[in-house]
Amino acid sequence: MPSPTEQRISATIAEEIGCRPAQVLATAQLLDDGATVPFVARYRKEVTGGLDDNQLRVLAERLAYLRELEERRQAILASIAEQGKLTTELASEIDGAQTKQRLEDLYLPFKPKRRSKALIAREAGLVPLAEALLADPTLIPEAEAERYLNAEAGFPDVKSTLDGARQILMERFAEDAELLGELRDYLGEHGVVRSTVVAGKESEGAKFQDYFAYNEALLAIPSHRALALFRGRNEGVLQLALVLDSELEGPAENGNACESRIARRFAIVNQGRPADKWLADTVRWAWRIKLSLHLELEMMNALRERAEAEAIRVFGANLRDLLLAAPAGQRATMGLDPGLRTGVKVAVVDRTGKLLDSATIYPHEPRRDWQGALATLAALAKKHAVELISIGNGTASRETDRLAGDLIRLQPDLHLSKVVVSEAGASVYSASEYAAREFPELDVSLRGAVSIARRLQDPLAELVKIDPKSIGVGQYQHDVSQTRLTRTLEATVEDCVNAVGVDLNTASVALLNRVSGLSPTLAANIVAFRNEHGAFRNRQALRQVPRLGEKTFELAAGFLRINSGDNPLDGSAVHPEAYPLVERILTDLKQEIRRVIGDVRLLRGLVAQRYTDDRFGLPTVRDILQELEKPGRDPRPEFRTAAFRDGIEDLKDLQAGMILEGVVTNVANFGAFVDIGVHQDGLVHISAIADKFVKDPRSVVKAGDVVKVKVLEVDLPRRRIALSMRLSDELPSAPRANSAPTSGRARQRQNSQPEPASAMASAFARLRR
Repeated sequence: MPSPTEQRISATIAEEIGCRPAQVLATAQLLDDGATVPFVARYRKEVTGGLDDNQLRVLAERLAYLRELEERRQAILASIAEQGKLTTELASEIDGAQTKQRLEDLYLPFKPKRRSKALIAREAGLVPLAEALLADPTLIPEAEAERYLNAEAGFPDVKSTLDGARQILMERFAEDAELLGELRDYLGEHGVVRSTVVAGKESEGAKFQDYFAYNEALLAIPSHRALALFRGRNEGVLQLALVLDSELEGPAENGNACESRIARRFAIVNQGRPADKWLADTVRWAWRIKLSLHLELEMMNALRERAEAEAIRVFGANLRDLLLAAPAGQRATMGLDPGLRTGVKVAVVDRTGKLLDSATIYPHEPRRDWQGALATLAALAKKHAVELISIGNGTASRETDRLAGDLIRLQPDLHLSKVVVSEAGASVYSASEYAAREFPELDVSLRGAVSIARRLQDPLAELVKIDPKSIGVGQYQHDVSQTRLTRTLEATVEDCVNAVGVDLNTASVALLNRVSGLSPTLAANIVAFRNEHGAFRNRQALRQVPRLGEKTFELAAGFLRINSGDNPLDGSAVHPEAYPLVERILTDLKQEIRRVIGDVRLLRGLVAQRYTDDRFGLPTVRDILQELEKPGRDPRPEFRTAAFRDGIEDLKDLQAGMILEGVVTNVANFGAFVDIGVHQDGLVHISAIADKFVKDPRSVVKAGDVVKVKVLEVDLPRRRIALSMRLSDELPSAPRANSAPTSGRARQRQNSQPEPASAMASAFARLRR
């Protein structure tokens, strides 16, 4: 029977992800027992009630948060009880707190403190004075203070005594949980982030010039702008402040809206009574000294956390799209890592990605041996029966692309095709410890060409070797929490690898390491076992790998494929634990497995309910039948490439109005970046992605998509390109000046709409910073 705490947590998560509490409890048990999210999502649908991997990721994250919340709740209750101050009402409030922030607000008055002015005043016996003046403003403060003078405690006169009483009330106001919640809500509705340039930093911080005099509603600031503001502050260029929207009209009445809420909370009204002014001053000081600074720090931290969370979400989504990009497949491939002075690095890999040959050619200035380079490439292509040429998109990419084009034109009998691919992260891989182990004798510069070749064959298998943060599909990845970013990206890679499945007999250690249940040590052990004993003939042979136990086998086996092995099922996503179920189906059909696999008409004629039992429910049976139709099916799309226009190789070759084809390299909240073959991505602003209003660019495009775009603007000095996917768009007129919104809700509505297409270039610059 679940404990009340477990029931509370499961009910909360169930409401958030749209399922029943029983599903959460069952899933939590699986995760606690060591199951991975991919395994649970694929092979335990009966237990989870069919929760998908996205729901499971949220469930796992929220489960950890809420368990920490419960631990903190119990610690706070114990602390207050130990002080002898835990009332039934307070215990009920603490028990009902839904967030860590609310818990800490309730605990604030009871939290052990260092010696503050308020604590010293309390020890001097000034609490009755403070309470008396708050309860009865008709009292004369100076006269009342005379009764509480205490020279030994540091309160020898009326002024110091009243100051001590004020400190007590200020601390009480600042620790009132209900008041803190009300002020947070008000600041959320009416707070504005104001950014100004630090005097003398105008030239040094020119890249932040959009924010030298900038205001935007706290809750309306998108992730990329918030992170740009914080980066500007961290670099000493910008000063940030949280102000109220009423303050945008001028400095008068600064803070009064919040001060009035403090006064109302404690029934402080200025009616001309003797203590009214003293109490009003106490409220003012409480806001300006205690509450405003504390809440500004808290709200700005919350803004950063929201911005980071959104940036990390975008990064993860783009990474997923890139990892699941269409593979060119198992074909002999030549990788070209372009360069000018240092030459073009060439690497040829076979259909499995094994390095066959390498070379360095110098077709470009200053050496420019075009014919010699063509001869070398032709010889390598003939020798190794190359089918594809993969060209990195860095410096000299278009020139090298033209070289490959000449090779294809002059050697039609080779039947070659060329593709320009992103080389982001190739240099990171080249210098990595993994690459050094894989190619200890190969020059670092040539390792990059190997990576460029392989990432065309199978982007997923190659990109898992590179730190996801180096792949170049994120926003401000160095400005966000590295722990949270790493956790999200690791989960994304894990989900992608297991969604596709891994060939057990060709996978690298890096790829195997991402398989459900496998650690780096086990991945290395599998490769070592494969090298020593030859290719795996069946999944059961995995049990012979050192340190690979039954639990690991359960978690990993279904995601590991063996093609052309002893059992055709080993090349499918059917888990070995379900092989007996398949045998029942085969017995019923009186057929052997090789005749049943792929027979769509036969399999679709089966009634799935006939094969359910206590262990395998309807979801699993249906999954198995679908898998038998097309075993080991790849969820990735069909391979397609963009055709860059000949003669368009640099920004200066672009003209407004051109229609070009390109590849989406990155998607941000404000638009998509597209490689059109000029060594500088162009920006399709969100307002130019589709003919209709688009809230999220990823609902239209994703990284790796091939799209047609229209050139709207080219800014040569700043190397910015504004593009549109609305090919009928007219060329823009002069950019509209940004104007800061001036009222709370109107400002938030304004900022929820897409920026005009003429703002593309500045948005592009903000992301690149």
